[in-house]
Amino acid sequence: MAPYGEARKKRTQERWILTIAGLAVAVARILSCDGSARPPVAAGPPAQEVRLDFSRPTVPASGGVAYHPVEQGAYDDGRLPLDFHADLGTPKKSGSARTAKGGTIVIEGAGANMWFGQDEGHFVWKTIKGDFIVSARVAFEGPGVEDHRKIGWMARSTLHGASAQTSAVVHGDGLVSLQFRREPATDTEEIRLPLEGADQIQLERRGSTYVMSAARFGEPYVSEKIEGVDLGAEALVGLFVCSHNPDVVEKARFTNVRVTLPPPVDFVPYRDYLGGAIELLDVDTGTRRTVYAPGLPIQAPNWSENGRFLFFNVDGRIERLMLGSGRTAAVDTGAIMSNNNDHVPSWDGKWLGISHDSDDDDGGSVVSIVPAKGGRPRRVTAKAPSYLHGWSADDRMLVYTGERGGNFDIYRIPVAGGEEVRLTDAPGLDDGPEYTPDGTFVYFNSARTGTMRIWRMRPDGSGQEPVTDGTFHDWFPHVSPDGRRIVFLSFQKDVAPDDHPFYKQVYIRMMPVDGSAPPKVVAYVFGGQGTINVPSWAPDAKRIAFVSNSR
Repeated sequence: MAPYGEARKKRTQERWILTIAGLAVAVARILSCDGSARPPVAAGPPAQEVRLDFSRPTVPASGGVAYHPVEQGAYDDGRLPLDFHADLGTPKKSGSARTAKGGTIVIEGAGANMWFGQDEGHFVWKTIKGDFIVSARVAFEGPGVEDHRKIGWMARSTLHGASAQTSAVVHGDGLVSLQFRREPATDTEEIRLPLEGADQIQLERRGSTYVMSAARFGEPYVSEKIEGVDLGAEALVGLFVCSHNPDVVEKARFTNVRVTLPPPVDFVPYRDYLGGAIELLDVDTGTRRTVYAPGLPIQAPNWSENGRFLFFNVDGRIERLMLGSGRTAAVDTGAIMSNNNDHVPSWDGKWLGISHDSDDDDGGSVVSIVPAKGGRPRRVTAKAPSYLHGWSADDRMLVYTGERGGNFDIYRIPVAGGEEVRLTDAPGLDDGPEYTPDGTFVYFNSARTGTMRIWRMRPDGSGQEPVTDGTFHDWFPHVSPDGRRIVFLSFQKDVAPDDHPFYKQVYIRMMPVDGSAPPKVVAYVFGGQGTINVPSWAPDAKRIAFVSNSR
């Protein structure tokens, strides 16, 4: 699927009548609000909705709102997914926006309020047609002045201060709420979420339904939704800051800013695909950096043993991404042109294990090895289907998932070839096996209890025991090179336990190998199949590589 690229097309002119009486009522309400009142919704007069041409920066001669392009250079290698910024309403003090290193955008905004029938503040946005999912980590800078200062995500029809809008809001006092104005110049409504102090915020549009999800970073999302809000086919979607005091300018930082366009309604899985982006995640800070986003269905990055490049697969090929230059090159796998996303380099970096379709096995997947620099492949598994997931620390054994007699189980086989040994025999799907660096355990995921959970066992298959509790469907455990931590992918329970589909809202979670602490979320991702199917830790045990998806 080609990435959506029509977001800046000319917007049509829509005008509403804004009466003097209605404007006076809205202004009076804004000036009198102390931030604590939450009045019932009252009807108001229609407002003038001004649609602008966003094909280039402009200052309209009359009747419009001045807006400016966002400087992109310092943000995440110039990939800030927002385009413009402007003041909303008529704040006494103007706001600003700038990018900073570390994937951060800093927004300063003033404004009397974003409530009742009028909004004031500073807004950084892009135009999006159709459904979307936007997310970021958010934080005020400094102690602030007003308890009800506001930051968050917002989708609105126009830049007019009285525009219809929906917003995912974090207040200075920790209040978290989904706020919305159904019609121009009418009073704002809200739904409060049952948590305080959230710093991870997401806003999603599904037609005329808007879903806010929020969390204290490291915890799963809590969500609320509102239905029947019509902001038009195209909406201005972005981040905002409102100081809730006309004489004060507040500052906020936004990191991990992501704009995701989900699949269209006629999307057919495994026939149609979305573009992928390779991101690097610092697992201790949660900071993400996009390093490669070609708009192609890339999957499953592995880090090289020297940390200089990543392997990934795309369209049946294995490619290498050089992290210093950003250049890519195909890995020669001989006549094999149907590689899938189960590929793993050896610990010494000399070999690459691959899984690929075999014409001799009716298209079933088999496991082969090939020199890491490319060359002639050698088949290892005799039976199909087989899907590789790990090498032993001495590079003498492979562990993989195989379907034999209608059941998927874990197997091991010598790299040199020979008979495979079955390690699990429980009913249901067992998948994703991986050795610990010291060779004492094999971690894997299993649906044997009716929920996909992380398990572990001894290398001979003995001592099988669950690691996670089944709160989510957990897949693909990866043990850090220092043997201290594991990361894995968690699907929501609306996904079948034995399925790991593309293009879902998933968590990457992490926990100590010794189980001394419960899992915590280290990334909130739109992905799934192909995100971290295979080992993806950096050699320094501080970062992982993964794939996120969007149209």
